[in-house]
Amino acid sequence: MAIHGENGEGKLTAMVVCWLLGNGCLFSWNSMLTIVDYFGFVFPNYHPSRVLTLVYQPFATVTLAVLAYNEAKINTRRRILHGYLLFFVSSLLILVLDLATSGRGGIGTYIGICMVSAAFGVADAHVQGGMIGDLSFMCPEFLQSFLAGSAASGALTSDLRLITKAAFENSKNGLRKGALLFFGISAFFELLCVLLYAYIFPKLPIVKYYRAKAASEGSKTVSADLAAGGMKTVLPDIEQAAQEERLSNKQLILQNMDYAITVFLIYVLTLSIFPGFLSEDTGKHSLGSWYALVLIDMYNVWDLIGRYIPVIECLKLKSRKGLVIASLSRFLLIPCFYFTAKYGDQGWMILLTSFLGLTNGYLTVCVLTVAPEGYKGPEQNALGNLLVFFLGIGIFAGVTSDWLWLIGKGW
Repeated sequence: MAIHGENGEGKLTAMVVCWLLGNGCLFSWNSMLTIVDYFGFVFPNYHPSRVLTLVYQPFATVTLAVLAYNEAKINTRRRILHGYLLFFVSSLLILVLDLATSGRGGIGTYIGICMVSAAFGVADAHVQGGMIGDLSFMCPEFLQSFLAGSAASGALTSDLRLITKAAFENSKNGLRKGALLFFGISAFFELLCVLLYAYIFPKLPIVKYYRAKAASEGSKTVSADLAAGGMKTVLPDIEQAAQEERLSNKQLILQNMDYAITVFLIYVLTLSIFPGFLSEDTGKHSLGSWYALVLIDMYNVWDLIGRYIPVIECLKLKSRKGLVIASLSRFLLIPCFYFTAKYGDQGWMILLTSFLGLTNGYLTVCVLTVAPEGYKGPEQNALGNLLVFFLGIGIFAGVTSDWLWLIGKGW
């Protein structure tokens, strides 16, 4: 069957779909983070902004480790669809749990919410690693669109939260109504992502072109997607010969250790501040209950802006050494946040939070789009999965170190 994607046919549609799929990758989880004021009201003694993240990340990291190790043998299509389906079902479960308990707190309900948070972690590992690996052997614009979409989910959920808080603030059970609306929207959006990935994305000509190219280079992970797009895979003997020439995961890590360290450092720093510190440790200001929501919204908006800066080629940081230095220099933000929370006003905190988001988004896109360059399709897929694994370790280390902010506060 002829492939017509080499000339870029369907590229714009693919970028839009990638943006929506990136949105779906974190929409449910960002919804849970964004309504943390509701969880803080229902479970005031359980530190939900910190605990839910701490529960989520070990499940995501362990699942990522298993999937990254077995990446070459896994059916990518099934992996990603299972992830989006799990997001959809888990979002529905939060609705059911809240409706069944009429919004009451208690340890049983809290454990149920924590179990859903763990399910989100497993779903994220399936989707994020699978999609970034899959898009790593396609054109960089697809990966950039996916990463921008994942940041946009944070900005969208934050803005929606501000709107629902304003709409329901003076009504009875306003916080709960906003939270229920959030997860209703989340469940609908995750179902949309299932349909987009299952029926639209694999049939785009440019996507079929890149997947057929990866299959000709020995990739076994794209066979189901090619079949969904109405194509057959390459001959087994050609595939086997190419597969034998592929670099191992160990070789890929050794060649890209600086990229792995960079993405680890980016997320250690970010998650040691966001969202726990911003939600609980920034003091009381004139914005009152809106303060934490505004900070989270500013982080998400500037994270999204940062992910579009590398689209301008001259502004894209490609130096391996430069990326490491930039990620290390961000640790200067820790004393800045500490002293601003202690002595500064809300304007300075909003400025710092915006810079945290901007640098997080910018450096993430630079690392994940530059690292796969120069490798064959199967190696790019594997490297994408490995970098997401290091990203996950960084998030886990960050959410764990976030608890250090509580030292000296009697907890």
